[in-house]
Amino acid sequence: MEHEWPVHLPVGAVRFVRPTAQLAQCLHFYRDVLGLAVLAEFRGHDGYDGVVLGLPGNAVHLELVQRIDDARIPEPSPENQLVFYLPHADAVASAAAHLQAHGYVPVIPENPYWSDRGAIEFKDPDAWVVIFAPWVFGAVPSQ
Repeated sequence: MEHEWPVHLPVGAVRFVRPTAQLAQCLHFYRDVLGLAVLAEFRGHDGYDGVVLGLPGNAVHLELVQRIDDARIPEPSPENQLVFYLPHADAVASAAAHLQAHGYVPVIPENPYWSDRGAIEFKDPDAWVVIFAPWVFGAVPSQ
C-alpha cells in the first residue's frame, strides 16, 4: 500500500503532541523503558516544559508537553492510543516482557479489536494507552 502526499501538502515529518502532568515519569517510560530517542527537550519555553521523542528516521514524533503553571490534563480515554506495529507475535511478546520487567502490567483493551488480533496493551504513567500489535499496518492485508 503505497501512497503519495497530496501536492498541496508536501509533508516531511509528522508530530503528535499530547499533554502530561507527569513529564519526568512519561519521559522515563518512553525514553528509558520503550527506548524512543529524545530529539529535543525544552524547559520554561513560554510557560511549557516538554520533550520530543521519535523513531529512527525522525519522520514521526511524539511530543509531551507540561504547562508549568497548570499541571491539569484532560482525562485520557481508552481511545487515546499510541500503536506500535511490530513485525510478528514474537516481537510483541518481547516488548511486553521488557515492559513487565520494568513493572508495567498489560491491561485488557477496551476495544476487542486489538486482543482479537494478538495485540497487547499497556498504559503509560498518565494512563494513556500503548498498544503493541503483531503486524505492520499496510505491509500485510488489512487486519
